[in-house]
Amino acid sequence: METNEGKNFIERIIDEDLKNGTYSGVVTRFPPEPNGYLHVGHAKSILLNYGLAKEYGGKFNLRFDDTNPTKEKVEFVDSIIKDVEWLGCHYDGDVKFASNYYPQMYEAAIKLIKKGKAYVCDLSAEEIRAYRGTLTEPGKDSPYRNRSIEENLRLFEGMKNGEFEDGSKVLRAKIDMASPNINMRDPVIYRISRQTHHNTGDEWIIYPMYDFAHPIEDAIEGVTHSICTLEFEDHRPLYDWVVRELEYPQPPKQIEFAKMYLTNVITGKRYIKRLVDEGIVDGWDDPRLVTIAALRRRGFTPESIQTFMNLVGVTKANSSVDYQYLEHCLREDLKPKAPRIMAVLDPIKLVIDNYPEGEYEMVEGSINMDDPDAGKKQVPFERELWIEREDFMEEPPKKYFRLFVGNEVRLMNAYFVKCTGFEKDENGNITVVHATYDPETKVGSGFTGRKVKGTIHWVPVHHCIEATARLYENLVDEEKGVYNEDGSLNLNPNSLQVVEHCYIEPFARDAKKQDKFQFVRNGYFCVDEKDTTDDRLVFNRIVSLKSSFKLPK
Repeated sequence: METNEGKNFIERIIDEDLKNGTYSGVVTRFPPEPNGYLHVGHAKSILLNYGLAKEYGGKFNLRFDDTNPTKEKVEFVDSIIKDVEWLGCHYDGDVKFASNYYPQMYEAAIKLIKKGKAYVCDLSAEEIRAYRGTLTEPGKDSPYRNRSIEENLRLFEGMKNGEFEDGSKVLRAKIDMASPNINMRDPVIYRISRQTHHNTGDEWIIYPMYDFAHPIEDAIEGVTHSICTLEFEDHRPLYDWVVRELEYPQPPKQIEFAKMYLTNVITGKRYIKRLVDEGIVDGWDDPRLVTIAALRRRGFTPESIQTFMNLVGVTKANSSVDYQYLEHCLREDLKPKAPRIMAVLDPIKLVIDNYPEGEYEMVEGSINMDDPDAGKKQVPFERELWIEREDFMEEPPKKYFRLFVGNEVRLMNAYFVKCTGFEKDENGNITVVHATYDPETKVGSGFTGRKVKGTIHWVPVHHCIEATARLYENLVDEEKGVYNEDGSLNLNPNSLQVVEHCYIEPFARDAKKQDKFQFVRNGYFCVDEKDTTDDRLVFNRIVSLKSSFKLPK
């Protein structure tokens, strides 16, 4: 016997609808407007709608609500399709467009006019707002509200045929100018707009408004549960009015859920567009953003986003989630998957003076210590190595266990080395560290003598790959918050650091775009899909290895 325990409120509604025969199956949809790139918040809606369709053995549609040609582009359509597919959400049939249903929407408007439920209005946009009233005062009727059905039909056809100027006339639903819900006070459902549409070209010069088009699209496609965010709750009476007046035999049901807000990130399309237009970021997919395209380019995995959304859950109450929670899910996903390699981001040369000059040998290491089946790799070991600058100190503090004169450390997967000295340039900067190695201490040799407290990683100078690494911090200043009092953004000047001379062990030589690695001690990195060339690897740091973040109980 099935129970509702552990199910969210949407699943319980669907269960009840199937039980009482309201619907015989489940059809959901993700209906973005192609006026920008999707961000991580949209991923919740995509995964929710797809997950419900999959759970109930139903259908999931991808449909573009493209009823506003002034802001929509094919570029945005293509990016959204790529995002949905990358998240692992398989839509049924072809990609759908609201604009494909324009003929049916026009006929629907004719039907409302013939029923006396719609009229052509000559008021300007400003006059319509003035007539609408306020939250405490009812609106007043348009002087054109009582036009005859015949006149409305003639005028609406004239709107369609280009007889009137843009903005001179609109078609309004005739509902209730005294309704406590302002959305029901004779809303505009069609306007004249001579704009070339990305899908229909110049075929139409009248376009339906979203609140009119959306329920029609759902009904045409047989959508059963039209799931949207809470800001559409006050629009639900209009949604229900449209499908009821148009007499659809099995009208869809609108259900609202809470948006997901992430702390210290920018999700507003207006702000992201501004960052792109002003060249502050290098596009909608800049890895510092949280558009889905940016997360993909930075190196996030669809599995980590799926896990995060499942943990966040579906509620009716708006709430904020710490961005580090998403990063935690990412680390947990990458940890068993990403090959572990040695890379040096801030290099200083280590010379092992007693190692034969011009010779090298292979030392063995695990590809991924969390996955024994990943196998082993061979790394060339030689006299000259790159190490991290922070792994040597001229005057070390207490409990510093890395290299300083007289101290011995383990070189990862290789030998013990003891620091014997160092060189400086004319400015006093340390340029070379000198050491000797103990040939008996090779990893795997069975050496059981003395122990050392420190282990450092390294890269062979003559067998390495030189690459570019990009290190990211939050795009906004976390201490000050995302926005200033005037609404401007608190940008973090250190959000991007480019390391042009990063040295990497040769295991990564054949890395492909989007390949992911754990750089020992430096974090998880991804081969950038945009700037990497055949001659130069560019790595984006996806996330650091550790965080102070604690999972919510």
